[in-house]
Amino acid sequence: MRISRKKLQHLGIHAILILTLLAVAFPIYYAFIMATHIHQDAYAFPPILTPGDQLMPNITEAWSRVDMSVVLNNSLIIAVIVSIGKIVFSILAAFAFTHFKFRGSWFLFPLCMVTQMMPLPVRVIPLYQTMANLGWLNTYRALTIPYLASTTGIILFRQFYMTVPEELADAARVDGASPMQYLRNILIPLSWTNIAALLVIEFVYMWNEYLWPNIVTTASDMRVAQMGLRMLYTS
Repeated sequence: MRISRKKLQHLGIHAILILTLLAVAFPIYYAFIMATHIHQDAYAFPPILTPGDQLMPNITEAWSRVDMSVVLNNSLIIAVIVSIGKIVFSILAAFAFTHFKFRGSWFLFPLCMVTQMMPLPVRVIPLYQTMANLGWLNTYRALTIPYLASTTGIILFRQFYMTVPEELADAARVDGASPMQYLRNILIPLSWTNIAALLVIEFVYMWNEYLWPNIVTTASDMRVAQMGLRMLYTS
């Protein structure tokens, strides 16, 4: 029985996808396996690939060394606030750039794109001085407000809004809808895919953030998850 070329291509594609999935999933599986063993087993050769019986003792010890409930709660609060805040500000800014004509708009959007070229480490010193002058060190404000403006989010929503037919805005205007009603009732329902994508990206980014929280916080009750993991590693 001969197998068609198209079927062979499908089999090849599925084989590649399965191998890729295994390559991505194996580190996660191995990390879980190591969590069930004593730390000396991490250096064993050949590697141990079967579960052990030390999972709960390891979790208990890790929880006792670092107050994980505090750092996880802080990271969750910060990630949620920043993710939602970025979405709100990005939607409003993108709507202004695409549906309103105002003086200087030709300059402001390129300026936003230029800020995307400046990573956080470049802005650390002036940002820290600003937070210190405002008295915001060791507060959620210092951990969230500098992240609320998102060039990535503005570009994402602006490019999407530019693809929405102008006739929808004209029809809403004829029906007596205000600009905010048009945004709330038409554009936002059309943007759920973009909102979900930006929410996931920003949540993961903020959850993994280490540099800025490590700079603006010294109090133990304001540490985030990545700082807790670092303390656990060094202890």
